[in-house]
Amino acid sequence: MQLPATLSQVITSLLIAMGISLVIALVGLALMIKRIRTMHIPATNDLFTTLHHVPLILVVLLDLLDFSLDIFSAPIAWAILNRMGLSSLRNTATIQAVIPISNTIPCLTIAWFSVRVFKLGIVPERSASFLGSATDTHADDANRQGSMTSSTE
Repeated sequence: MQLPATLSQVITSLLIAMGISLVIALVGLALMIKRIRTMHIPATNDLFTTLHHVPLILVVLLDLLDFSLDIFSAPIAWAILNRMGLSSLRNTATIQAVIPISNTIPCLTIAWFSVRVFKLGIVPERSASFLGSATDTHADDANRQGSMTSSTE
């Protein structure tokens, strides 16, 4: 039995997209391991607080990994996040990866934006930006106040 040409093209396109996603996710996550470990994110944080600490690119890469491997991404995500020291994110990513068909929804990316929009969890003094460079919000505020004080004197 042969598949219709249109269905065959859709399956081929999907497999190519999944392969590209897998390569991007694995390379990106491998490059981020050292950077995330140097951020000193406390292991006792809950999921929401951890999501404040991690950069968006990390959760996007985890969603790409889940898209490319579906339920088979769970052990890889577990190992990578365990190596990064992100236990609360590790547990959530693994549970989300085990749920079939959830790979088409970027759950971790949605959660990353949700914790910021709805102000969930404890916002750290240093929160990660889009690509992962931490910004010290309190130091920025102090610098702005110091420059305003010196300009008025």
